[in-house]
Amino acid sequence: MENQLFKCRHSLSHILAQAVLRSVDPLAKLGIGPAIDTWFYYDFIFSPDIEFKEEYLKDLNKFLQKIIKENQPFTRVEFDYNQAKEIITMLGEEFKIDLIDWFKKDGETVFSYYINSIPLVAKNKLLKDSKPWYLEKYEKINNYLKTLDLGLSTFDLENNFVVFIDMCEWPHVENTKDINPDQFKLDKIAGAYRRGDEKNAMMTRIYGFAFEDKDALKKHIEFIEEAKKRDHRKLGKELWLFVFSELVGPGLPLYTHKGNIIRKEIIRYTNELQSDIGYEEVHTPNINKAELFKVSGHYEKYKEDMMRVISNYSEEEYFLKPMNCPQHTQIYASRGRSYNDLPVRISDFANLYRDEKPGELIGLTRLRCFCQDDGHCFCREDQIKEEFLSVLWIIKKAMKTYGMKYTIRLSLRDPSKREKYLGEPATREKSQKLLEEILVENKIEYIRAEWEAAIYGPKMDLVATDSLGREFQISTIQLDFIMPQRFKLTYKDSDGQDKTPVMIHRAIVGSPERFMWILIEHYAWAFPVRLAPVQIKLVPVAEPFNAYTNTLRDTFKKAGLRVEVDGSDNSFSKKIRNAEIEKIPYILIIWEKEEADKSVSVREYRSKKQYVMPVDEFLKQCDEEFKSRKA
Repeated sequence: MENQLFKCRHSLSHILAQAVLRSVDPLAKLGIGPAIDTWFYYDFIFSPDIEFKEEYLKDLNKFLQKIIKENQPFTRVEFDYNQAKEIITMLGEEFKIDLIDWFKKDGETVFSYYINSIPLVAKNKLLKDSKPWYLEKYEKINNYLKTLDLGLSTFDLENNFVVFIDMCEWPHVENTKDINPDQFKLDKIAGAYRRGDEKNAMMTRIYGFAFEDKDALKKHIEFIEEAKKRDHRKLGKELWLFVFSELVGPGLPLYTHKGNIIRKEIIRYTNELQSDIGYEEVHTPNINKAELFKVSGHYEKYKEDMMRVISNYSEEEYFLKPMNCPQHTQIYASRGRSYNDLPVRISDFANLYRDEKPGELIGLTRLRCFCQDDGHCFCREDQIKEEFLSVLWIIKKAMKTYGMKYTIRLSLRDPSKREKYLGEPATREKSQKLLEEILVENKIEYIRAEWEAAIYGPKMDLVATDSLGREFQISTIQLDFIMPQRFKLTYKDSDGQDKTPVMIHRAIVGSPERFMWILIEHYAWAFPVRLAPVQIKLVPVAEPFNAYTNTLRDTFKKAGLRVEVDGSDNSFSKKIRNAEIEKIPYILIIWEKEEADKSVSVREYRSKKQYVMPVDEFLKQCDEEFKSRKA
């Protein structure tokens, strides 16, 4: 079923291209149109006089359904280079010509095409639905194909008219009738650089999604709508958590006091967890000499993603650091170490910088400036298993706290791309075997990924699942025999000999900034008390109760709670409604009885419970909730 669904999605991308040429712009230039996950898409450059808008998708979707009902067969044909190029030239598809030449340089000699056709008797109907320029192009194609010996008994050019042809290798359905017109929907448009390179032309990408049937499609549409409501970019702006400024630069977020509270609470909890297993926080500079990265190997493998720094007084090459590990080696190397001193565990929340492409900077999902709950352990080989298990333990605790399910992915090297990795093959094999032994011996379920290893070694990645069922790779534990060797790190072993320590790289939730994005959408902004920027909203029913309300505010602040008073001129009902829109965990209503009894009337946003409680008991309840760290 999954293979058939993939064929449907991929076929729909070509049907989408045909629909655009027939109903929107016959002179549109075609890019590529693959199927990815639940999506299919196609890239276009429209004629200068055509501005394709999202509101056009509904009519375009209907045209796709019309094409499906034409029962067009998909016929696969192979051409040599000259024939393939001749066809694309006739179509005027300059980007496809570029692809053909690119494939030829890569050694390709045979080029696969898929042809869609209709019975010749239906051509008159086609004339009514299509633009003249579109038909003119395909008249030429039909005439050219008749000059070739295609050798296809199922393809009769005398009785069929080619309505679309595209270069493609992947499998398709046999006929458009194999696609249910109700199993797909065009969803959105976006900008995309041709072949993902910002130096190339910006194209219009039209996205759609397809599922097994109408019910599955409906369920996914509901999921998409819910995801849109939770979009952290939308909520971040509405709730004033973070802002981006063109003067500051793309990918460089500015956090308001409310956003910074969330960020700090994520960091605070990680610090609690890692201090429980012996990690000590350090602070390191944001820049360093290129020489450090030359020794670590990052200069060779990662230089294009690093941001260079220019000094007015030095000719030396400097970089903003994209990771902390090379600097942490120098903290380790700053003094002599004995086998009794190990493990040495270091954590760091210094800012990191990566030169991400502008088109990939979307909200907090990918940034040019961020930090990581980064940690590095320098240990003996006999300590590796214990260190890994302790990190796995606090990761498990963190995921329980945040209310997320997760799986462990054992990320191994890609054996076909040895040049991507540092160190000797034997060392890498040793590392991979050791990590798998840890998982097997401790009966930890995992999946293998043969291509996801770090440049210096294999790793265990934690893939978390949020409340919408989406998966995110956040935590990681990486085993590294290479970097300590490159920096010539040593310790005195029990026999008096110098030995090289092993380095373990680890993160609990990864980047706090990126994790904030995940949590905003995971909780749909209805944060548990410990994470909420405003934990309590005090709402006096009328002006006479303002004095008691302000006394409560001061009491709660002294207890370390984040509290606000709604002293606005709004009606009581509007004050309550505004607090609920903000999804404040506790709304406390203050009026005569509460003042007389020294109590509060409580409304819990998440549970919808309502009750009256003495102030002291409410403070005790908040303290217990903090300690229990409910998800």
